Amino acid sequence: MPETHRHVRILADLANLASESISLARYLDTAAIQVARSVGIAHVKILRYRAETADLLIEGGFGWKEGTVGSVSLPSDLSSPPGLTYQTALPLAVSDCSEAKGLVLADVLKEHGIVALCNVPILIDGAAWGVLEVDSAEPRVFDEEEIDFMRAAAAVIGMVVRRDADLRRERDSAAEVLARAQTRDVLLREMQHRVKNNFQMILASVALQQRRLPGSEVQRALDHVANRISAISLAHDQLAPRDDQHVVDLAGYIRALAASIEQQSDGVAIEVVADEVELPIDRAVPLGLIVNEAATNSVKHAFGKKGGRITVKLTAGIGYGEARLTIADNGSGFDGTKQTKGSGLKLMSSLAQQAGADFARESGALGTTISVTFPVVG
Repeated sequence: MPETHRHVRILADLANLASESISLARYLDTAAIQVARSVGIAHVKILRYRAETADLLIEGGFGWKEGTVGSVSLPSDLSSPPGLTYQTALPLAVSDCSEAKGLVLADVLKEHGIVALCNVPILIDGAAWGVLEVDSAEPRVFDEEEIDFMRAAAAVIGMVVRRDADLRRERDSAAEVLARAQTRDVLLREMQHRVKNNFQMILASVALQQRRLPGSEVQRALDHVANRISAISLAHDQLAPRDDQHVVDLAGYIRALAASIEQQSDGVAIEVVADEVELPIDRAVPLGLIVNEAATNSVKHAFGKKGGRITVKLTAGIGYGEARLTIADNGSGFDGTKQTKGSGLKLMSSLAQQAGADFARESGALGTTISVTFPVVG
């Protein structure tokens, strides 16, 4: 059968399967098999982004070792191939991963001998839900026809995922509660999709500039920009309506942010101990950026080759209606002769002011601690 006809036939099969009453998990696994048949590659996976851990979970797949699907996750940062596709909502084809600068293969791909891959985003309402990826154990050039087929398959998968999410909401919510909350949830969802689209366009632009401007200083500056944009994007992932205002679960936001930073940091473990605190998004974002800045500085400057540990602690009930956020590392600290008024410190102090918080830093032989005390109400 000619390749185009095979693609069309399999897309029709995917659409017909979507009309049947089967579970989402079974549909995703079957869709992976059909995609494998169409492109002639033995490894296919469908990844779902998890806001709570800032990673991409393999939800469906074909050709992987037992226990991989449903339990193994991949990083969602810009150095991860599926992460780059998710963050920018752009397709990515790599014919030989050994020659792809700036991209890091996950362990699960190395274990299966993957050397080439192609990713397309799975979109819902224009924003990325996850990624459809095919992986080859041999160098492989992916042509436009194959990429177009994968885009079409991802569109069908996105339609099924959206329908499943709608059905789950209908089943899990009482009719009266759903009726009261529906307008608010729809408006929030629309806003989150639009904001997510904006972040993806900005990150796509940054990634494009990184490829065009290879200088190390420029790369570092653009990495800083991308990390801060990602930190703000994570806050919007945690956004929820409460009492006619949009608030962020600060503990969940910090956990997701820490997980994202840890994924990009070799030899550095980040531990989060957090009480439950909710804040309006305009006050939560500055605090998240402080965590991002402090942890990133520790990763880059506090540790040697042996790595280290960063502890992020969010404590409620401090003083009169206040909470405290601390970011502490067990690195080398500052000896008093180093510059202590750099741009990073000034940025964190400015962000603390935006959140109505008191900012402090201590540094010594046992490491550096950033402390931010802020009002929870008002």
